[in-house]
Amino acid sequence: MGTRPKLERVPAARKRGAAAVAEAVLAARRIAMTTHVNADGDGIGSEVALVHLLRDLGKDAWIANPTPIPPRYGFLLDPVAAHDRTDDAAAALKAADLFLVLDISDLGRLGNLAPTIRSRDLVTACVDHHLSPGTLPAGPRLVDATASATAELIHDLAAVAGWPLSPEAARALYVGLLTDTGGFRYANTSPRTLRVAASLLEHGVDPERIYERVYATAPVGRLRLTAEVLETLVTEPEIGLSWLTVPPGAIERHGVTADDLDGLVELARSVQGTRMALLFRQLASGKIKVSFRSVGDVDVAAFAHPFGGGGHAKASGASISGALDEVQHTVLAAARRLLANRAVS
Repeated sequence: MGTRPKLERVPAARKRGAAAVAEAVLAARRIAMTTHVNADGDGIGSEVALVHLLRDLGKDAWIANPTPIPPRYGFLLDPVAAHDRTDDAAAALKAADLFLVLDISDLGRLGNLAPTIRSRDLVTACVDHHLSPGTLPAGPRLVDATASATAELIHDLAAVAGWPLSPEAARALYVGLLTDTGGFRYANTSPRTLRVAASLLEHGVDPERIYERVYATAPVGRLRLTAEVLETLVTEPEIGLSWLTVPPGAIERHGVTADDLDGLVELARSVQGTRMALLFRQLASGKIKVSFRSVGDVDVAAFAHPFGGGGHAKASGASISGALDEVQHTVLAAARRLLANRAVS
């Protein structure tokens, strides 16, 4: 057992959302947690922290994701591996009496689990920090786009509810904060983000060890993949546009996973003069996943909406139907129009 996290400057609306989610959790016995396909450090860290928090409350809680947890986050699962039921996620969802969806508000981002969640007609609680209209079944919401990460909201949930935060739960939440802020470098890093990080450090987090596990254990295939993708870099400095393309079969050829693409679009954003950066890759479904990043006042969340995507003002994404060259032509044309118009204005 740990100690309670500090209840420091939690916004009033966030307190209300946290109280509603906590009430639903306390009323349930069997809680299934899930997050979006190709889960990232924030979604996984939030799930793992909640396994610790809820099981300390005497709840039967488990993880059931649409896609496997990437190997780089396996160290978080060591104490809770028995509670990861992703291998049989649909059945695991059917055993729950409450769904807790993390880091996403849209049913469509839950992949092959969406039909099960839709058909169960259960209360579906949600904790998320993305801008989204939300398409999940009804339930309490702790959603705040001003939060740096879903992990920050889980910290606040525990603080509002008075749930003790163990060192293991704090470690998982720190991973969520670290990865969604780019190591506390991105614009979503606020003074409050750092206060929450400080609270987690006070619960026994070792930041150097976490950095090593998340960022300094890259398989050689990830580096070779990075080199191949960087060969595709195209820049249009006159308008500030840069983009990369993952060659078909590159992930399989280098023996890595989609998680090993994490951070590549940031390399395109780092090109001097870039205002918008994009990364294109083909999904197994046949759709094209496009990651958007921006510098300055370009809002890529708004840019992604017409393509069925969303996210944050400086980091968003969309999955678009069509052949790779067709999607690139359409998206790049829209990006050029946006950047050219902003340059004129």
